[in-house]
Amino acid sequence: MVGGGSPGNGPTTGELVRLLLDSGAVRFGDFTLASGQKSDLYIDVKRAWTDPKRLDALASALARRVGSVDRLAGMELGAVPLVVAVALKTGLPYVVLRKAAKEHGTRQAFEGEVPAGSRVLLIEDTSTTGGSSVRSIEILRAAGAVVERALVVVDREAGAREHLAQVGVALEPLVALSELLGARR
Repeated sequence: MVGGGSPGNGPTTGELVRLLLDSGAVRFGDFTLASGQKSDLYIDVKRAWTDPKRLDALASALARRVGSVDRLAGMELGAVPLVVAVALKTGLPYVVLRKAAKEHGTRQAFEGEVPAGSRVLLIEDTSTTGGSSVRSIEILRAAGAVVERALVVVDREAGAREHLAQVGVALEPLVALSELLGARR
């Protein structure tokens, strides 16, 4: 099934770069990333998606690249608004992955349905080494999904593309860190 909505043309890469910079999503300081790495630069896409107009622009750009899949998926917290917004634009169902399985009730690792053999597109806000994405892919594949692609708003260009390639998944960023830094100068 191809997405049912019409995402339109969506913003250009340059417009996305400006949207991220203007929202304050690029911050400088002393940070520890999800990968455990230290960095003087933090990409906080949440600063962009908390504004409805910016979220709509990000969702349009992502929806334009969805392709032929059966459903969408994203890890809590950073990807959830993106996945929901893209689902609204495309009409595709989605799955929300948990960082840790529930300790009560059904003890599920995700919310939503993953029919065996369904083609699932992973959506992420930011990628660094790809560790979180690989964990998401493992959860989806364990449920019977076929995952071949991951869309990410910002690729920090720190090994995620290569890490995902090792598990047979192509990483497709909307914006690369080098583009953000180049526009900032």
